[in-house]
Amino acid sequence: MIVKVISAAVVGIESYPVDVEVDISQGLPQFSTVGLPDVAVRESKDRIKAAIKNSGYSFPGTHVTVNLAPADVKKEGTGFDLPIAVGILTAEGMIKSNDLLNYILIGELSLDGAVKGVQGVLSAAFKAKEMGIRGIIVARENASEAAMVEAIDVIPVDTLPHVVEFLRGALAIQPFHSDIADLFKKSLDYPFDFNEISGQEQAKRALEIAAAGRHNIIMIGPPGSGKTMLAQRLATILPGLSFEEAIETTKIYSVAGMLDKNEVIIGTRPFRAPHHTISDVGLVGGGQSPKPGEISLAHHGVLFLDELPEFRKNVLEALRQPMENGHITITRSNYKATYPAGFMLVAAMNPCPCGYYGDSRRACRCSAQQIRQYQSRISGPLMDRIDIHIEVPSVQYRDLTKKAAGESSASVKDRINKAIVRQQNRFTQGKTVVNARMSERQIKQYCKIDEESQKLLEMAVDKLGLSARAYTRILKVARTIADIEDEDHIQPSHCAEAIQYRNLDRKMI
Repeated sequence: MIVKVISAAVVGIESYPVDVEVDISQGLPQFSTVGLPDVAVRESKDRIKAAIKNSGYSFPGTHVTVNLAPADVKKEGTGFDLPIAVGILTAEGMIKSNDLLNYILIGELSLDGAVKGVQGVLSAAFKAKEMGIRGIIVARENASEAAMVEAIDVIPVDTLPHVVEFLRGALAIQPFHSDIADLFKKSLDYPFDFNEISGQEQAKRALEIAAAGRHNIIMIGPPGSGKTMLAQRLATILPGLSFEEAIETTKIYSVAGMLDKNEVIIGTRPFRAPHHTISDVGLVGGGQSPKPGEISLAHHGVLFLDELPEFRKNVLEALRQPMENGHITITRSNYKATYPAGFMLVAAMNPCPCGYYGDSRRACRCSAQQIRQYQSRISGPLMDRIDIHIEVPSVQYRDLTKKAAGESSASVKDRINKAIVRQQNRFTQGKTVVNARMSERQIKQYCKIDEESQKLLEMAVDKLGLSARAYTRILKVARTIADIEDEDHIQPSHCAEAIQYRNLDRKMI
């Protein structure tokens, strides 16, 4: 007898249906799984056999063949345990139900028959809705995650017998429901605020511009000047996540297995700060079984790279393509996965190995050659892709002891939101939503400048030796400054300020 059960697997962050076909035929006792299963799927036969027996059912003593279709795509993970077990029990006649094909089944089985949660359930729930299937049967710990998708029944189960009795119609299990709006609202709080930053008015102004246009930014300054503190509070002034963006971000964390059980939806913009010892695979994603890296976990949020020159060169160079495209594609011999990577890069570095080159209060101990070697660890092409370069000097004592609180995140965000609305009204067609993502055609259309501004840019290009990419970055930043100032046209003052944010091209040794 051949039985089909519907399950799902994940490629990238999207799910695709997998037909679990079970055939029990006469012959020597054997359990074989075909359809490009990985090691975890091949090992499932021992878990499934023990789970069926320990749940009080008999395991067939004949030839069992399991096919996972489509057979040309590699199947990974432990989520096929439950559909395979249900398929075997159905083929043995223990389950007689016409509802079997109305549900997607996903879950790992313990040896005692308990159903455990797996990764990627949110994407599978969306696939069930897309296919017009009634619902999805998952472990109870995955139920709140799957319930983010409306218009399908999410059936939470604890054990294999619960699934069997439910499909038989002998056990009624109420679909799990969540108040999505309430969960989204509860996840909106940030632990930081912009008013906690003492001094650094120029750096805060640069961060505001960066947030308004989603520009990449690098901060250079001595140790203790507040670079990390500034970066941590950047996410608090970014426009809030839309529900669609929150769902997409949550999908990535679900696939990566990093979704907090107590926080089933990510409502705040991610802030990722990997250590400088991270590998290129850890940063951009990949591995033998490809998983999203830090750049994807920072999607719709901030990727903070502290001590930028300490990162390995191949790691930093791997950032160049996703910074331009907003996604990363991982290709293997039989596998291709695309992960979103629309992050905002915030980098920080010391100007030299000792950290005090150019500092007005402490003398630098490094030689010119040491400084040059240190700064050359960051390639020119990577620096060109960073729109704003800003110096962060040491904080003055009077700023540290100032009692008046600075401007709050809410106040700064209000100005940024207005600038974002201007950009949304401007980019009504195409995929561009912010100034940092403007194409060459859009730059020519929306970044027109007068003769005085052209002279300023000409002088800057000649004196600083800026590349063509750096020139377009200046125009984009100037456009964002004009949006913050509620100006329809870019003024010379906007260009002058934007040029200042490239002055590190000149000051680097």
